[in-house]
Formats: sequence, C-alpha cells, structure tokens
Amino acid sequence: MYKILVADAISSEGLAPLLGHDTIQVVQKKVSEVDDLTTYDALLVRSATKVTDELLSQMTNVKIVARAGVGVDNIDIDAATKRGVIVINAPNGNTISTAEHTFAMMASLVRHIPQANISVKSREWNRSSFVGTELYKKQLGIIGFGRIGSEIAKRAKAFGMGVHVFDPFLTAARAEKLGVNAVELDQLLAVADIITVHTPLTKETKGILNADTLAKTKKGVYLLNCARGGIIDEEALIPFLQSGHVKGIALDVFEVEPPVSQPLLEFDQVIATPHLGASTKEAQLNVAEDVAQEVLNYLNGNPVSSSINLPTLSKDVFEKIHPFSSLTKKMGSLLSQCMKEPVQDITVTYAGTVADLETTYITRGFLSGFLQHRVDRSVNEVNASMITKERGITFGERFSNETEGYSNVIKVEVRGDHSSFTLTGTYVQDYGPRIVNIQSFNIDFYPDGHLLYIRHSDKPGVIGHVGKILGDHDVNIATMQVGRKQKGGEAIMMLSFDKSLDEAIVQRLQAFDDIVSVRKINL
Repeated sequence: MYKILVADAISSEGLAPLLGHDTIQVVQKKVSEVDDLTTYDALLVRSATKVTDELLSQMTNVKIVARAGVGVDNIDIDAATKRGVIVINAPNGNTISTAEHTFAMMASLVRHIPQANISVKSREWNRSSFVGTELYKKQLGIIGFGRIGSEIAKRAKAFGMGVHVFDPFLTAARAEKLGVNAVELDQLLAVADIITVHTPLTKETKGILNADTLAKTKKGVYLLNCARGGIIDEEALIPFLQSGHVKGIALDVFEVEPPVSQPLLEFDQVIATPHLGASTKEAQLNVAEDVAQEVLNYLNGNPVSSSINLPTLSKDVFEKIHPFSSLTKKMGSLLSQCMKEPVQDITVTYAGTVADLETTYITRGFLSGFLQHRVDRSVNEVNASMITKERGITFGERFSNETEGYSNVIKVEVRGDHSSFTLTGTYVQDYGPRIVNIQSFNIDFYPDGHLLYIRHSDKPGVIGHVGKILGDHDVNIATMQVGRKQKGGEAIMMLSFDKSLDEAIVQRLQAFDDIVSVRKINL
C-alpha cells in the first residue's frame, strides 16, 4: 500500500489517475494537519506548500514530490536530490492556456477593449476614442521559441500575420518546418509591429528589451510580456510610452508581484492582468492529471518523463558515475556558451575506463549542461534527452581506443548550422575534472567559476595587451592557460577570475585587432 499526501487543493477529477487503486491511499490534508509525516510515500503540492529541507527531513519515507504546475520555486530541489527524492512537475499542462492568454491580450491591446469596456460601463459612448488596429498582415516578433512561442506562431499565422522569431538556438530546419522567419534580435526589432516575449528569465534574457533595444523598435510598436517579470525592463519603458514610440503594452507578469507601486499602471495605453497565463480550468486540471499520472507511473516502477532532478541510483553506481556526469555537465555548459548558434547534431565519444560505465547517464549530463542555456524549462539528466529530441537535435555515443595518454577521455563534437565545435575532457582521481583540448588546441584547465575564452593571433604582445586591459579595470587574473597549434598562427587562452567580468571589459578586449573572439563563460 502506497500512501500519498495531497497538501494543496486539487480536485478529485485531477487526482483521478490515483483514486480507486487498491494499492494507493490518497490523503488530502495540509502539512500542518498531519500527525505523522513519516508514513507517506509521495507528496503532491501546488504553490502554497513550501517543500523545504526541514519538511523533507520529517517525511523520511517520501520517494517523490509532485508539483501540479510548471514552476518549482516552492520546492528545495537540492535538498530533495540529496535525499534521493525525485521531483516532478507538469511542464506542458499550461502551454495552450498561456498561448491563448497572450493572444487574448494582444487582441485586447490593439483594439483597446479594456479601455472601451470601462468607458461603456461609465455610461459613455465614445466610439471615435477607441479606433483600433487589425492584426491581419501585421508583423509579429516572438522572442523565445519554446513550447508557448511555437503555439503563438500557429495562431498568428491563422490571423494572417507575418511571424519573425529570435531564438539563438532555433535551427533553420525547424523554422522552415513551422513556417516562421528566423532572424537576429536587431532584425526582429526593426520589422515587428508587435513584440511578445516567451523566454525563461536568465542572466541573458533579463532586460532583453531595455532602453537600447527599445530604441531600435518601430515607432508605434506594441509590446507583450506574459512570460516572466524582468524580461522587459519596466523602468526603461516609461519614456518610450511618454513619447508615443511604444503605442501600447500588455503585461501579465511584473518584476515585483503584486505591482503595488508600479508607475506603468498609470498609463492608459497599458493593460494588465494578475498573472493569469495558466489560470484556466483546463490548465489546472491538465497539470493535476499530468502529475498524478506521473506519480502513479513511478510507484508502479515505470519511468517518469518530467523529473526535475536526478533519478535515484544505487550508491555504488552513483559514486562511479557522478564525477564523469559532473564533468560532462560542465563541458556542456561551456560548449553551449562558446557556440552560440543553432545545433543539429551532438556526438559524445568515450575512451578508457569511462567506457566501461553506464555512459547513458554521463551523456545526459552533457545534454543537460548544454541545454540549460537554450530552453525555457528545467532540464537535467532525466529529461535532457527528451528535450534534445524535441528541439530537433540528434545525438549519439561512440567508443574509441584512443585515450590520448589519459586513463579516461570524453570527447564531444557539436555540429551546428554554420560550424562545429569539439571539446575534450578527462577526470583525474584526486585531481578532479580537466578540459584538455578545445578545437584541437591542447590546453589544461579546471572547468569552474568565471572564465574568459579568447581566440587570438599568436603574436608578441597580445597576452600583455589583455593583461593591461584587465589591469586598467582593476581585474585580477586567477589563472591563465594558453594553447597554440603552430607558431604565428591562431592561439587560444582561457582565463579565470574571482567574479564575472563586466560587458564593457569584454567589448574592449574584442575591439583589439589581434583578438578573433572573446567569450565570457560562467560555470
């Protein structure tokens, strides 16, 4: 008999996959109302219950925690992982709901529906004050083309709109298949009549629409954010609204929620909703059914497809695999930050002692590190292969006898639309993970922290010039490794720092004639 605690309000209809099973007992109570938490095998929550390390320490028998929704901010993932507890969510349950809400906001924005509604309810009849704009033949710019962005594109095409997409990792083949125009950000800003954002909130996407990028948009542009507060710089919007450069804005999310002292709400051309993207009966039912079915699958010994963290492994297997999985995750993150273009194919080659292990998990470690900068959901060793396939990327493993003098070697080759990138790593007992080759340049460095990858001409004074620029900005170099193939050709250097470099420093380095490229990497 399995015992499941449903700590937040979930309807019986949503719990249907679990109810009625002879081997499952479902108890619906708040955590504070339960006398003995040690008897439960699974925990289902929405957003109200905080699944902390302290709570998990009391639920000593719990094997799986399920969040009936997408976000898992209320769950301590690290604490769950350390305790061998699988955490799952429902990443697809609210896709349609959010896409439809975005489109409803778009139509309401260009036709002034909220303002007109208030006017009529105030017993006014000012038709001429609410002359709107048609969506037909307008150019829609979508920033971020994951599940929700793709659904919005389908609806926009049905309305006769042109669709332009900025997503650094959208392949040409996928764009053609979905009938959208893949462009760079500046191109999208220049052509779009309406811009909607659908990316996760990361260091790269925070404030992606800011004072500089907003200045590049068309005069009279409409903007929407039904994704995450902070993707659009809210303070930067104000002068563009005042000047009329931005004609209207629709916001379902804010940097601070609720937006008690938000000046944007004082503008008539701004419409807002209280984070309703996922608030439909269907979405709430879908996410509940999804996680209930996933819990049932797990308790029946079947695999789950929406795990947020690592699967439970035996201690022996985990101890053998973990160092290599950690290495490949770092390799994936590093490579993804170095190769900023759409990717078509990934090949991981194993040689030496690592080839005798269960390499599937190690490969997934690479995929999770690689994808974490490219997708709009949580990704790890469990769901990495599924997400890779969804993005139209093929991947595979090879085995080789070429150890290149090391006891174990992991080599990854990633092929994109325009170029390829190779990276080789090894794990040395009592020494740790090392990167030993980048793009056929021999090198040796520890993949961690704040790094700077520079390709440059092998000439006297280049390294000194880099050092001078960093010194001018009072930046101390922690470590430096260099590599070259032949004298006077191209060379590389990898530098590490105690903190991430300012973008101004990177731009100044990039401006030096003998430097080919500069990549800032955070691991």
